[in-house]
Amino acid sequence: MVLALGPLLMGAAVAAVPAPSPECAVDDSRLDELSGMVVHDGDLWAMGDGGRRVQVHRLDRSSCAVVDTRTADVDPYDAEDLAVGPDGALWVGDTGDNERGRDTVAVVVLPRRGDARLHRLTYPDGPHDAEALLVDASGRPFVVTKEVGRPAGLYRTADPPDGVGPTPLLRVGELALPASDTLGGPVGGIGSRVVTGAAMSADGAVVAVRTYTDAWLFPVQDGDLVAALNETPVRVPLPDEPQGEAIAFDDDGTLLSGSETRGGVLGEIRAVPEATAMAGAPTPVGTRPVDTSGTGAPPPGSDLAADPGPPDWLPAALGGVVVVGVLLLLSAAAALRGRRR
Repeated sequence: MVLALGPLLMGAAVAAVPAPSPECAVDDSRLDELSGMVVHDGDLWAMGDGGRRVQVHRLDRSSCAVVDTRTADVDPYDAEDLAVGPDGALWVGDTGDNERGRDTVAVVVLPRRGDARLHRLTYPDGPHDAEALLVDASGRPFVVTKEVGRPAGLYRTADPPDGVGPTPLLRVGELALPASDTLGGPVGGIGSRVVTGAAMSADGAVVAVRTYTDAWLFPVQDGDLVAALNETPVRVPLPDEPQGEAIAFDDDGTLLSGSETRGGVLGEIRAVPEATAMAGAPTPVGTRPVDTSGTGAPPPGSDLAADPGPPDWLPAALGGVVVVGVLLLLSAAAALRGRRR
């Protein structure tokens, strides 16, 4: 299924919520590049997106100090997000690809007990950069790509991955977030539509997709993540984060957001109470034709089969040159900081 969420979501609601309240500053160097968070059974786990080894850290809820660490003997390329599987295992999304040159991406599963499991994944339509990972109730990884100037791609496996693989990903939809006037992030207004993380509530009833500036809350019915991301979302502004990439739901429905340390400003974990209650009831906004080929290709004869041209929500003033320039600057900055090998 391929979804069209761009123009149809322009009327998305802005939740009447208080500003995110600071919980604690993250001053451990292992989390300078805080990129993913989850809460499971009351424990807050976080990870950074650098390093030569998979590491997930349990944090003290009051101080953000690291109190425990799970590791895997896996050298990741660019681990970007963290999710929880249906059995409570932590899933690390090694899906970053700034230069879009990887043949495969991967997820690394860290169970409560036993050895870590590595599953390599392949896109059906070439490499993508991605910083957002979810795991559905069946144990299938669900990846939301990070795109500049076009909708994000939605990909998942047909079944739970088994073995190293690679396991094919299917393109199951696309997501174009509405406009936002929230200030923050490293790249100005363009960052308000760039997907940098995702999270699912403990009961599976709400999904959050975040950008550098906002969280977008989608109600979920019957565990269907593709249909959920075709609902009208509620916007929760997350202003003034230096580089916000991490997001999670606490067990009580509180939304937690986190930023990297950037420009000498420490990353911070902030909270928006009772966020899941803001998502409301599902309100379908329409779909595009269904792909039945299993390849993720647009249905023959549909409007998706032709080149759609520039998205109508991209400000004309940006132009292709500026978009490419932003991508090059981001990739160069990441390389200088030693985030990519």
